[in-house]
Amino acid sequence: MTDVSSPPGTGDEHPVLRLDDTIHQRARLGILAVLSETARADFVYLRDALGLTDGNLSRHLSVLEDAGLIKITKVFEGRRPRTWAQSTRKGAAALASELEALRDLLSRLDGGT
Repeated sequence: MTDVSSPPGTGDEHPVLRLDDTIHQRARLGILAVLSETARADFVYLRDALGLTDGNLSRHLSVLEDAGLIKITKVFEGRRPRTWAQSTRKGAAALASELEALRDLLSRLDGGT
């Protein structure tokens, strides 16, 4: 390990600076991860898969929707309301960027291996 006394130069930004605060939160990262594995997922599945309360999941879905990272569709099946979430292209790209930053961070911490 070496000592450092000044910030790295341009082009050597620390990977942690590329983490997106909107996505990096555990529940929102989980939502985007689940949605990357399927075309869409319903509210109950996301809630149960991620161990969230209804209110907590609802808030995280709103944050992601407001950022344009997911699309929410509310429908009625018979008399029962059902909420579906699906990732947008922007959401898929944002998740890919987040994962790349995490991989770079892990690589850096593992000594570049």
